[in-house]
Amino acid sequence: MVGTRIRTLREGMDLSLRDLAERSGVSAPMLSQVERGETSPTLSIAERIAGGLELSLSQLLRLDEGDGVSVVRAGSRRNGRSTRGHRYGVLTPPRPGQRAEVSEHVLAAGASTGGPDDPPIHEPGARETAVVLDGKLRLVCGGGAHDLSCGDAVTFDADLPHHFENPGTDEARFLAAVAAGLRRS
Repeated sequence: MVGTRIRTLREGMDLSLRDLAERSGVSAPMLSQVERGETSPTLSIAERIAGGLELSLSQLLRLDEGDGVSVVRAGSRRNGRSTRGHRYGVLTPPRPGQRAEVSEHVLAAGASTGGPDDPPIHEPGARETAVVLDGKLRLVCGGGAHDLSCGDAVTFDADLPHHFENPGTDEARFLAAVAAGLRRS
């Protein structure tokens, strides 16, 4: 039901009905009726609501999703650029409007994902969680270093300058999930 989807998306963006009304040009009472399933929006109104949620109409209506399940096969991963002993593959599909990305990283002994002077690569408000699968890992973020071992997880503000290092003598492997920042108008 489109009303339930609109409410879920609106609440996920931490928007009130009044906020979405201002962003979309659709009145708060009309939005409320749509969310409760009391009325169905016209295509014109649905398109305005989608715009207020920073989505296309097809994304809002999930016309581009098929059955709602996306499988990324091991051999079909999008690989990131490999540099100085760091390689990674993106495990999530490249979908429009997707607000999170999961990737698998491998760091050779002594390698890092970047350096202390590298600028942040994630948008404002982004959060990242990394889980160490094998080896040792060090997160350098906000002027501090955090040593992690196999099974450890860390969550941090990804819009700060940061990078991972492998201080060990063996290869390190970790998963990283980056959730995009809250959208603000």
